[in-house]
Amino acid sequence: MIKTPLTLNGAELLRTELHRLKTVERPSVIAAIAEARSHGDLSENAEYDAAKERQGFVEGRIAEVESKLSTAQIIDPKLLDADGRCVFGATIDLEDLDTNKRVIYQIVGEDEADLKAGKISINSPIARALVGKFAGDVAEVQAPGGVREYEIIDVRYI
Repeated sequence: MIKTPLTLNGAELLRTELHRLKTVERPSVIAAIAEARSHGDLSENAEYDAAKERQGFVEGRIAEVESKLSTAQIIDPKLLDADGRCVFGATIDLEDLDTNKRVIYQIVGEDEADLKAGKISINSPIARALVGKFAGDVAEVQAPGGVREYEIIDVRYI
């Protein structure tokens, strides 16, 4: 079985989403279906069709989140001891060698990724280029605009 890597925060976010889906979204959809059924003929009932479509989405997302949580390998970045190596959960200070601009990224699971918050997916090209490297190393990232080079300034486990 393939493990889904998640940080502690990412796992908590998924648990919160699952709770909301089951306690808020699912009952809301059931109520909408009941309301639409009370309007009579279902064959030409757009409200019923929309509610059933929403139900399919909610149930699909519940199944997806439950699956991810059941196969989760939860990693607490604070407990990592990777001897300064870039690994899943690490927070990495980088300097773009072309622009001298500094950025800070944390390598996280796919569901946690949020570039604006400085969280990049373990499956992203930049994360794949960083994994295994140390502070002082240069990572070459194949970006849509060509190869970008980043110097790793610091690796932290926070």
